[in-house]
Amino acid sequence: MSGQTAQSISEKEYTISDLAKEFGITSRSIRHYEDEKLICPERRGVHRIYSARDRVRLQLILRGKRLGFSLAQIREIIDLYDLPEGKQKQAKLLIELIQKRRDALLQQRKDIEHMLKELEMLEQKLD
Repeated sequence: MSGQTAQSISEKEYTISDLAKEFGITSRSIRHYEDEKLICPERRGVHRIYSARDRVRLQLILRGKRLGFSLAQIREIIDLYDLPEGKQKQAKLLIELIQKRRDALLQQRKDIEHMLKELEMLEQKLD
């Protein structure tokens, strides 16, 4: 484990700047996720100190956003981690959300293809 114990890794701390730089997002975005109660950093005076747990939660938030999930859906998934047997419930919920998201994207693709055909037909009529 490159000289580090599991305990020292789990106790690693991050500043808001560290996380913003690592994930390529703004400090404001991180504060927004904090306002939404998705991450809960420790406060030391005026400074926010993020734990390894906060870092993982932030990573999951960003992954969920990339997949098109709402913050409410992301919160529901992340909160399951803290429950007994949460991983099984989380996996089931995530599968359901993925299926719904896929269905919505497939419908959007059909709608876009239909609009493109209509535009093409209109363009041909105008030529």
